[in-house]
Amino acid sequence: MLSAYLLVSHGSHDPRPEIATSHLACLVQSRLQDQRQQIYQHRFVGGIASPPRCEIVGTAYLELQPQPLHSQIVEFAYSVHQNSQSQQLHLKILPLFLLAGVHVMEDIPEEVEIAQKMLGDDVVIELKPYIGLHPGLASLVAKQKNLIQAHKYILLAHGSRRLGFDHRTEALAVNLGLTTAYWAVQPNLESRVREFALAGYERIAIVPYFLFAGGITDAIAAAIEKLELQFPRVSLKLAPPLGANTELADLIWDFLNQ
Repeated sequence: MLSAYLLVSHGSHDPRPEIATSHLACLVQSRLQDQRQQIYQHRFVGGIASPPRCEIVGTAYLELQPQPLHSQIVEFAYSVHQNSQSQQLHLKILPLFLLAGVHVMEDIPEEVEIAQKMLGDDVVIELKPYIGLHPGLASLVAKQKNLIQAHKYILLAHGSRRLGFDHRTEALAVNLGLTTAYWAVQPNLESRVREFALAGYERIAIVPYFLFAGGITDAIAAAIEKLELQFPRVSLKLAPPLGANTELADLIWDFLNQ
């Protein structure tokens, strides 16, 4: 059975997240190529000279696209299937989301279910866990934290209207010595900065729990500038987002192969 992989992001009016997602897909593809090369060498040594089957990594978006997600999934599956000689396709979909919000728990599964009905038995879709569940993310967040020397660290995540979305974020923050704040819900960034400023902390670092730079990270930087005017005795430093790097690609490849 042929395997293919689809990374699903939220979608944005800002082009940077889509560019980063495509770059991340290329990094994951390189992991796939490395594995294929190892398999090929093993087969050749064993006397079987045929190369392994071709596999593909693609991207799709939940919102702000001309087509709904289920149509993107179907189009990607057809394009892979038609260019192969395999009778059946195993399509693994990984949500590039850090929190267990409504998109992860409801919207994406619904879109996947629609796509599966449209594709029929020739394509088997496997919806993988969202990337925020990977325990290796803690080491990436720790690297963000270590870029800045501060008295207090705030882990700033997006937040969700879905109850219970914050369980893993809170645990991550506690393990790394950070305090959580959320962009969309309470406690927000301003309330945390005020709390620490009133307690006498003069150097505060904000660690954005976001995959890529984009409109929200720009808005966070602008909010920090205003907070520095509001609390002139406090130095606020913003770390970069996680980014499309080899470490994140390794985590994704690990999840795709579980």
